[in-house]
Parts: sequence; C-alpha cells; structure tokens
Amino acid sequence: MTTDRIRLEVVVGSVRTGRFAPVVADWFVRLAGEDPRFETSVLDLAVADLPTDHTDTPQVQRFRSRVDAADAFVFVTPEYNHGYPAALKNAVDTAKEEWRGKPVGFVSYGGLSGGLRATEQLRQVVAEVHMVSVRQTVSFHQARKRFDADGHTEDGAAIDGHARLLEQLSWWTEAVRGARATRPYPG
Repeated sequence: MTTDRIRLEVVVGSVRTGRFAPVVADWFVRLAGEDPRFETSVLDLAVADLPTDHTDTPQVQRFRSRVDAADAFVFVTPEYNHGYPAALKNAVDTAKEEWRGKPVGFVSYGGLSGGLRATEQLRQVVAEVHMVSVRQTVSFHQARKRFDADGHTEDGAAIDGHARLLEQLSWWTEAVRGARATRPYPG
C-alpha cells in the first residue's frame, strides 16, 4: 500500500445561474478535507468554460492536465429533467483518455429522487471512458431542505454514505495505482 495522498478532484457538474451545486460540493469537500488519505480540490465546470466542440484551447489543455493528474473523482450532479447536466457530459467527452482507469464516485441531489436517475445514467457514460464507478453514492432528496444556512447537514445517511464513498475510492485508487505502476491501462 502506498502512502501517497490520493489526489481527489470533486467535479461540480451544474453550471446554471442560481445553482445549488456549490453548497453540496462544499459540504463534501469540507468532510473529505478531514480525511488524511486525500488531497482534495474542486474542479467547477462553471469556471472551466469548456467549449462544446472540444476545440484544443488553453482552457481545454488545462482541464485535461488536471484530469490526468488526478487519482480519483467525485462528480457532484443535480438531476435535471430525469438526467444529468449537459456540461458534465461535455466534460467527460472533452478529456476521454485522461479519465481512463480511474475511480469515480457520485454525489447527487434533486427533488424526490435525490438525483439518483442522473447517477445511474452517469454510470453508463463513465464506463464507456473506462472509469471505475464505485458502488456507494451520496444522495440528497429535496436537497435545499437538507442543508442549513451555513451549508451543513444533519442527514445521517449522507454523512455515513460520504465516509463509505471515500473508503471505496481509497480502495480502488490503491488497486489502480498498483496496476498502473506495472503496466499502462490498455486503451
């Protein structure tokens, strides 16, 4: 087992004005910051400003480099009309090779479904770019009611799910690191 910290990128998938995503992402990052196994940063797609035609621009190169440097990912996604945001699909399509062989977890939010339909669709997409989707998810049903004004939640299932999600990401990252050290992922 390696002692190197895991470079975890938390990808904020919503780019809408007035979005709730930063509240959910900040909560996740705050808790992940307490886990010494992880070096966590936020990759906010609203700031990344990726072109939809995948033109090789400086921002695309920076985005791909950041994805390539990460060991693992958490996608924070809302559910919009039974699906996930187009910006998140664009991000996956922009950096195809850089995602390969890396674990990903999901934190979703929404109305009654808690974003779970978006998560299930994303599992299909990340499998296509050869990511390893961990089983544990964190889901916030009626998310705006789950957080206080300071961005904290007392949702026990989410807090417990957060810990299990990090445990699974850690396990998969260690397994993938070992494999990558001996042989590149076959693309």
